[in-house]
Amino acid sequence: MPIPGTPSRAELVDHLVRTRIAGDVATPRENNLNHYRKLANGDRHYWLGLELGDRWRDEQDVLAVMAERVGVNDDPEYRYGQDTIDPELTVAALERMAGRLRKAAEGRQRVLLATGHPGGLLGVHHSTAAALRAAGCEIVVIPDGLQTEEGYVMQFADVAVLEHGATLWHTHSGEPMRAILTALEREGRPLPDLVVADHGWAGYAGRHGVDSVGYADSNDPALFLAEAEGTVQVTVPLDDHVVSPRYYDPMTAYLLAEAGLS
Repeated sequence: MPIPGTPSRAELVDHLVRTRIAGDVATPRENNLNHYRKLANGDRHYWLGLELGDRWRDEQDVLAVMAERVGVNDDPEYRYGQDTIDPELTVAALERMAGRLRKAAEGRQRVLLATGHPGGLLGVHHSTAAALRAAGCEIVVIPDGLQTEEGYVMQFADVAVLEHGATLWHTHSGEPMRAILTALEREGRPLPDLVVADHGWAGYAGRHGVDSVGYADSNDPALFLAEAEGTVQVTVPLDDHVVSPRYYDPMTAYLLAEAGLS
């Protein structure tokens, strides 16, 4: 069960491992390598709204970044079996993200929150939005009537999501964020000062020049490459869909406490 209150750093590391948010995660090694290869081969589904050009055509370069920033096994000959996310890297990235949230709160900035993984991370983003609003930030309200080929771009509990067939939709696409930012510009409204998101929502925001921080799994390398290049400010490595979304509560509590928002 999730631990109550705000954990210490050591308690959080232990919790991440026990719940498999980090440590020995559910995503197998072969799936990780398959995604790294597809990104390197130019499959834009795996670019998460970014424009990577020809810079990451060698899958071994992708693996090297993922070993450094996520903690997956760095041996290119290790091709099947268990892979890992280093919980210390997860917590360190949470602390970096907390620094950017603190800056947003101190400046009462405009913040947009969004998720392409509502089954796992909606609660994380909603709690972050509530804390930022309480600190005086403006939570950006997205324009009405937006849609992409996948569905409608909605805002639910202060978090932008994709809706398809009356269901919140899992998407890697950057098109929903493109739709929001384009509509804001068309209406003459200011863009967010900060986007807190995941998947293509975070990637496209960074590509568009908006400060972006986000979360990504070990089989979604694009945001980590973007952080390495400076397009995305922070990417937190974690399993983005564990058994219960409540398992993320201690992590969220730690993040908000580090940001001075609790």
